[in-house]
Amino acid sequence: MKFLIAIIGLLVVFGLAYIASNGKKQIRYRPLAIMIVLQVILAYALLNTGVGTFLIGGFATVFKSLLDYANEGIAFVFGGLTTVGAESGGAPFFLSVLMPIVVISALIGILQYIRILPFVIKYIGLVLSKINGMGRLESYNAVASAVLGQSEVFISVKKQIGLLPKHRLYTLCASAMSTVSMSIVGAYMTMIEPKYVVTALVLNLFGGFIIASIVNPYEVTEEEDILEVQEEEKQSFFEMLGEYILDGFKVAIIVAAMLIGFVALIALVNGIFSAVLGISFQELLGYVFAPFAFIMGVPWKEAIQAGSIMATKMVSNEFVAMLNLKETAMSARTTGIVSVFLVSFANFSSIGIIAGAVKGLHEKQGNVVARFGLKLLYGASLVSVLSAIITGLFL
Repeated sequence: MKFLIAIIGLLVVFGLAYIASNGKKQIRYRPLAIMIVLQVILAYALLNTGVGTFLIGGFATVFKSLLDYANEGIAFVFGGLTTVGAESGGAPFFLSVLMPIVVISALIGILQYIRILPFVIKYIGLVLSKINGMGRLESYNAVASAVLGQSEVFISVKKQIGLLPKHRLYTLCASAMSTVSMSIVGAYMTMIEPKYVVTALVLNLFGGFIIASIVNPYEVTEEEDILEVQEEEKQSFFEMLGEYILDGFKVAIIVAAMLIGFVALIALVNGIFSAVLGISFQELLGYVFAPFAFIMGVPWKEAIQAGSIMATKMVSNEFVAMLNLKETAMSARTTGIVSVFLVSFANFSSIGIIAGAVKGLHEKQGNVVARFGLKLLYGASLVSVLSAIITGLFL
């Protein structure tokens, strides 16, 4: 039965992408088929094989170690708070989940400085470009987004931003919204199972190209396919380290502020809806999103609960939704499927973040991004649904 529902789900996702396509006759089906097959193989390997378990275990161990090292610095600065938190059953969310972002951001800066990350990103991007049939710039950007973040990645290609036509700019922005940055992966792993975080990272990488190839199909000529990555200004090691540490702290503060605002506002709206209609706003959204949860493989009896969490992610952000998921009692299969759906930046606030990042580098192109912002969210949400459907096949 789950295979039949998955097939229906894939048809729905591809149908919705096709309806929104701006070049139906330009869609190339061979790269699409290859990437879908790769998604299935990778999901099976990660979730159902010893090799996958070993790789995910290694990935999780690395991040657990990083979080432990981060706690050394956190305990030094906030020692009293972490002690009180431990005695009461857990440190405050800001300290245990968000503060480690600072350390992981610093590590990313070091790997950038010694030229390991640029090398990895560039050559993984080149390999991907052979598979997806898109340009090298698009493939580089997709990998770089998963490491550097959805706003920072545009700095590395700022020389090309002003030269890109609308359709290529859309693909770059769609990749940035469909993935998540490595600096906050550790935070996700404290809230949902690491295997679902890793699975989502891999599937979203290909899913972004699949949906973009349908919604926004085009071919890049040899002359257009130039990959020129912007080199960062030469800094001393400690200048760079200080910059990345502060950047990580800014991300943590921004996420904390967004959580305070969104959690409070959702509680307020829930209270108003409950008083007036006798049903909370999240429950109402749950009914709207329940059919999508069902085609992802969630049993109908849990579809409304799952749909509510999915909707929360879109109208607020993935952190709020992950907190809700932790507090919601659902089957292991449903929790896994929803977890994969949540690991992306596909929400309304990301439209402003991406448009603002591009506008900071090129005002005209920033306005272009703002105009197709809703289409970006539409495509990135389909990527999340697609990854969840593929995951559901192997749970």
